[in-house]
Amino acid sequence: MKYPFLLLLPLVLAGCQQDSAPTRALPAARIGKQTITEQDINDRLPFLSAEDREFAKTPLGHQNLVQIITREKLIAADARATGIADSDEYRSLLADKRAQLDQIYNEFAADTLERLWYHKLEESGSLAVSNSEVDDYFKKYPYEMTIKQIIVDNAQTADQVLRTLKAYPSRWKEMERQYSTAPEALKQFSFMPGEYLDNIAVIAANSPSGKPQGFFKTAQGFHIIMKTGERRLSKKDAEPRIREVLKNKKTDDVLDSLKNKYEVVIYEKSE
Repeated sequence: MKYPFLLLLPLVLAGCQQDSAPTRALPAARIGKQTITEQDINDRLPFLSAEDREFAKTPLGHQNLVQIITREKLIAADARATGIADSDEYRSLLADKRAQLDQIYNEFAADTLERLWYHKLEESGSLAVSNSEVDDYFKKYPYEMTIKQIIVDNAQTADQVLRTLKAYPSRWKEMERQYSTAPEALKQFSFMPGEYLDNIAVIAANSPSGKPQGFFKTAQGFHIIMKTGERRLSKKDAEPRIREVLKNKKTDDVLDSLKNKYEVVIYEKSE
């Protein structure tokens, strides 16, 4: 919103003229029995851009802002008087927007609570990773693997796909396109042990490249994997990833202890 442009609006309302600098105690405008006060004007200022706020401090800018707010109030008054505010369409749109805002608020509340929980955990030192822990992990896992995978939602299909791929590995793309529910990021990717599902990492680490393996059930579905490569990492490249892996493992340990504390039960659907 740029007020110099809006000065061109052909809206001149009686009672909107000001002969002196604005004062909070004085009314700025009136529409019937409704008064627009200087406080109303000041309450609008934080929502303006820095440039528009500066302009609104001038007599001309202040007058323009009064006219804009008056115009909005005038439209609202007539919309109420003519029954628009009581219409089903208006109430439906408000209800939809309130539901959206409630969802945004609830998501923000949950995200903020989780963020502060992690912050408190970090402050306590529970997630701290020492240099010796990093060194020990790197000695065991100084490499990353690259795999491609197909994820399907039932065991029967997984068995069918695996049989086909063991007989005809070259049909991987065809099977992937036809059956896989894996998101794009999980179709082919590289990871260090600890960065992805542990059981998948173990199978990949002990599998030859180019041979389909599976199928393995996880919360994501039924996995068929094929290792396509493996390479050793430098300590410099591996260290930040190892720290993140170990931090996540410490977080999982805390969460596991909380499951016992709060008696968590997860019911799995049977096939």
